[in-house]
Amino acid sequence: MPDNDFLDLTGRTVLVTGGGQGVGRAVSLLCADHGASVVVNDYHQDRAEAVAKEITAAGGAALPIQCDVTRLDDVTAMVEQAKTQLGGIDVLVNNAGNAGPAEDPLAVTPPFWETGPEEWEPWIGTNFYGVLNAARAVLPGMVEQEYGRVITVISDAGRVGEPNLAVYGGAKAGAAGFSRGLAKAVGRYGITANCVALSTIDTPGVASALADPEVVRKALRNYVIRRFGEPNDPARVVLFLASEAGAWITGQTYPVNGGYAISA
Repeated sequence: MPDNDFLDLTGRTVLVTGGGQGVGRAVSLLCADHGASVVVNDYHQDRAEAVAKEITAAGGAALPIQCDVTRLDDVTAMVEQAKTQLGGIDVLVNNAGNAGPAEDPLAVTPPFWETGPEEWEPWIGTNFYGVLNAARAVLPGMVEQEYGRVITVISDAGRVGEPNLAVYGGAKAGAAGFSRGLAKAVGRYGITANCVALSTIDTPGVASALADPEVVRKALRNYVIRRFGEPNDPARVVLFLASEAGAWITGQTYPVNGGYAISA
């Protein structure tokens, strides 16, 4: 790797929540490929271990940790374990998310006015409180070392709205608003906070829905670039924001969406 490679993460430790599959896996592998030690977090231990093995097999350093990001105590314990084994967290990638039932993520859901807190909690817990918990756990160390990157993966449902994902979109919008406020609070300590907003990415979570050619045909009408995203599409933007190439960028949201929704 060239000495002037601004994407080089050698000497940095990156924590990726939800790192066991899809976009999180791509982020974990890409950061490791650019020299980072990676804490691969997932709700499912086997997924985290599988990605960590991919990294170590390629000569990198990785630590798999099972953790439910909706529980602050568990997240704090995870960060302490990572600090002991790999050093303090330099980059946090808030990727863990809950977009609905994994068996059919594009299924028609009841309208908001027919739901209640029991249905809202999983979306708000993972997509909003999970972001707060992870940031709360890593920020004291980042402030102390006067360096850090906080990158949160959100959704275009939080930028432009989706009628069947009102609560999910609200949680993602909340995470984006939190990130903007955080950017202003921690910039003086050399810490940046940004978001990456996604539309449909071809991951295991949506594989069943995308197996239907008619669903694919209708959905692709909404994309200027006539394909769904691949996990490496957002992973490359996350790498950019985690590196020195993104050192003077904070409080921003980068849509990675094939033109599904175009910003001014």
